[in-house]
Amino acid sequence: MIKILEKHVADKIAAGEVVERPLSVVKELVENSVDAGADSITVEIKNGGKSYIRVTDNGSGINADEVLIAFMRHATSKITTDKDLESIHTLGFRGEALASIAAVSRIELLTKQQNAKLGKRVLINGGTVIENSETGCPDGTTIMVTDLFFNTPARLKFLKSDSAESRVIIDFISQITLAYPDIRIRLINNGNILFATNGKGDVRTNIFTVYSKETADSLIPVSFSRDYAGVKGFISSPGVSNTSKRNQIFFVNGRLVNSKVIEKGVADAYSDRLFEGRYPSAFLFVEADPSRLDVNIHPNKKEVKFDDAAFITELVRDAAREALAAKEAIPQVTEKNIFKFKNTERKEPSQASPEQINDIALAKNQYDSSPSSRQNTSKYDFGKEESLKEVRVKEEQVDIKNLLSNLRAQVTAEEEKENEAGQEKIPAAAPRPFDFAYLHPIGSIFGTYILLTDDDNFYMIDQHAAHERVFFEKLMHEYEYEEKTKQPIMLPIILNLPYGAAESAGKSLEKLNDMGFEIEEFGPKIYAAKAIPMFMSLAEAEDFLKYFAENVDDGIDICDRNKLEKIMTNACKAAVKGGDLLKEEEINELLTELSKCENPFSCPHGRPTFIRMRKYDIEKMFKRV
Repeated sequence: MIKILEKHVADKIAAGEVVERPLSVVKELVENSVDAGADSITVEIKNGGKSYIRVTDNGSGINADEVLIAFMRHATSKITTDKDLESIHTLGFRGEALASIAAVSRIELLTKQQNAKLGKRVLINGGTVIENSETGCPDGTTIMVTDLFFNTPARLKFLKSDSAESRVIIDFISQITLAYPDIRIRLINNGNILFATNGKGDVRTNIFTVYSKETADSLIPVSFSRDYAGVKGFISSPGVSNTSKRNQIFFVNGRLVNSKVIEKGVADAYSDRLFEGRYPSAFLFVEADPSRLDVNIHPNKKEVKFDDAAFITELVRDAAREALAAKEAIPQVTEKNIFKFKNTERKEPSQASPEQINDIALAKNQYDSSPSSRQNTSKYDFGKEESLKEVRVKEEQVDIKNLLSNLRAQVTAEEEKENEAGQEKIPAAAPRPFDFAYLHPIGSIFGTYILLTDDDNFYMIDQHAAHERVFFEKLMHEYEYEEKTKQPIMLPIILNLPYGAAESAGKSLEKLNDMGFEIEEFGPKIYAAKAIPMFMSLAEAEDFLKYFAENVDDGIDICDRNKLEKIMTNACKAAVKGGDLLKEEEINELLTELSKCENPFSCPHGRPTFIRMRKYDIEKMFKRV
C-alpha cells in the first residue's frame, strides 16, 4: 500500500541529507552568518558538537514576522525564481538548513534587526515550536543547537568520538577564516578559546594565526586572471612540502569546496618540482562568473561543477607556475634549518599547528567525557519549568550576554599584540620574477655545485640537476615546435607490448610516428622502431620507448602533454654528471640556457637546481646581527 508519510517522518528523512554530523550544523549556521553580512562570528561547541553548538553573529538578523517562516522547509531569502540558480552569489540558497537542523535537535534562536526595539526568542524541540516570544537582545542572531539527533538514535549511534567530531569542525572553521579575513571569527571548544582572527582582511595573517608561522613563512602569493575567472591566494615553495594534501584548501566564489579540477591544476604546476608522494600547501581562491558553474550538485554544497573544467585546471596551473618563477620559490637555507636540533623553541599558542590544536582538543574532550564531568551535563527538557535559557546561564562557561553586547568591540590587547607581531614577522611584499642577470658566478666546489651571488643572496646550483632541466625543456620544445625529422638506426628497437595493451595501443603508436619514430608491426604484440626523432639520441629514444612499453597497459596517452612530460623525464640521461669540472665559459653557458627555461628551479625529477641563503641569515649565523 502506497501512502503519504507523516510530516515529522518526512522531515527526519530530509534532514538526513543535509545534517550528517555536527559539522553539517556548524557549516550551515556559519554560512548563514556570512550571508547575513556579519563582521564578527563566534562558534562554540561542546562534546564535538553532539551536546551543544552555538553560533553568534552581528549580522542583519531576521525580521520578527519571518522567524517561524525561516524554519519551514524551502524557505529562503536568497533566491526567488529558477533563473536565480544560474547566478548564485550567496553560500546558502536552498532554504533547507534551519528546517533540517530543527527536525533532529533542540534549538533556541535569539535574533534582532538593527531598527527593531525588541528581538525574538524561539524554542523548537524536534521540529515542534515550544516558545515564540519577544526578548531583549543585541543586533544579530544567536542559534544554540543541543542534543543533536536525540530523536534519531540510529544516526547518533554512528557519530564518531567527541575528539574526531571536534577535529573536523576545527578544520572547517580554520579554513573558513581564510575565505573571509574581514570577519572576526572566534572558535571556542569546551569553554576554551582555540583561536580568534582579527578581521583586518589579511589572509596571510590568518594563516599565521590559525595554522602556524612556518606554514605562513613558506608561502608565495598567487594572483592571476584570464577571461572570466581569476585565482588568488598562496602556495608553498617547492622546498617546503607535505606528505598529504591536508594543506590544500580551495574556495570558489567564497565557497569552501573539494575540487579535483583545482587539485589537478596544482599537481600539474608542481609535477616536476616535487618528488612522488610529496604535496605542496595551497590556499587558493577561484573567482569565476557564477553562470559558468553549478553549485547545486552536492547535498552539502561541498562540490561545484565547472562548465569548462579544463579551462579552470589550466588557469590554476598557469597561476601557480607564474608564482613559482619568483626568487621566493628557490629553497632557502636559514640558521633555523642548519641548527634545527640545537635551537628548538616552544611554540606560542598562536603558532600551534592544526595537529597540535587537535591534540589539545583530544585531551580536553577526554577530560570532559570523564564520569566527573559528565555529572554536570544536563539534557534540556522543554517540558520542565526551568527553560533552556535558565539552564544555559547556569552551565555555560562563556557568558553569552556579554559576548553578544561586545561583538563590535576591538580585539583584546593580547590578541592585538600577537597579530601585530605576526604581521611584522611575515613579509607581505609580492614576489618579483627571478632575474638571472643579477647573478655573479664565483666558482664551484666538489666539481658539482656552482657558487653565485647577487646583492643580497648567496646561491648554489647543482650543475647536474640544472643540465637535466635544460635538456628536458629542449626535448619538449623540439617535440612541440620543430619539424619532426627522422634518423634511421642500424638495429631496430624492439617494443614488446602486453597482449591487452596491444589491442588499444593504435592511437599512441600513430602518435609515435608523428613524433618522428618509424614503428612497424613485427608480430602479434611486437613492434620494431626502425627510425627515431632527430632531436633524440639513441639512448634517449630507447629509454623513451622502454617507458612507453612498460606503461601503455596503464592507459598511457602520449597525446596528453602531462604524460608526455613524464616520458620525456626519463629521456634526460645525457646531462652532465656531478663531478664534471666546468670551465668558466661552460658555467656561463649553462646559466644562459637555464635562464631560458620555463622552470629553472628544479630538475624534471623534482630535485631543486638552486638553493639560496640570504646575506642576513649568513650574518646571523656568524652573530653579526
